[in-house]
Amino acid sequence: MNPSRSILLLEDDPNLGLIIRESLEREGFAVDLRTDGKAGLAALAEASFDLCLVDVMMPRLDGFEFARRLGAMDDRPPFIFITAKSLSEHKVEGFRLGCDDYVTKPFSMEELLVRMEVVLARRGAGGEIMTGGVHEIGRYRFDPARQVLTLDDQERSLTTRESELLALLCEYRGRVLERSVALRRIWGADTYHSGRSMDVFVSRLRRYLADDDSVEIRTVHGKGFRLS
Repeated sequence: MNPSRSILLLEDDPNLGLIIRESLEREGFAVDLRTDGKAGLAALAEASFDLCLVDVMMPRLDGFEFARRLGAMDDRPPFIFITAKSLSEHKVEGFRLGCDDYVTKPFSMEELLVRMEVVLARRGAGGEIMTGGVHEIGRYRFDPARQVLTLDDQERSLTTRESELLALLCEYRGRVLERSVALRRIWGADTYHSGRSMDVFVSRLRRYLADDDSVEIRTVHGKGFRLS
């Protein structure tokens, strides 16, 4: 782990919050612990973070609403939900809100650290996403470093995972991006849950690209996806 990494931890359980913070600090992280979503937004206004760990059930502003506010920010960090909400619909909602991973309680610190490593590994030493240069996609212009998709003069900000998936599709443009490849490189695991999450993100990208009929993300049955 990189000792310079800064983590914003949102957890309203004081005992669990203290345990997670102390565990992460022993791994060399700088941790800012806040106990509700509004305090988390205030922390983001004061400093920048490499990663946010976000509980869902919090007072004042819950984790899902925090994620919606986070999604409106220009320079938003990646985030992982850590929550007791384990139903499938909760996980789908979490990924629709742009989370980079979803960890259900109870969890081991070893599991959390591995999942954090996967998310942080997608970023360079300075926190920039490792996704290459600007791509022309039909009438669209996609800048993965800024996580922005532009059509004419209209810009759409993408979440970290949306940007990474679109960059990977661009890398494989005209070829089949196999599901297993995308799952390993972006989600860090090829599991049923991760596969469902990827399908949600592919559907969102299709909507974003729908204003140019020449652009298509085609499903190749039994294999993966192809951007053409």
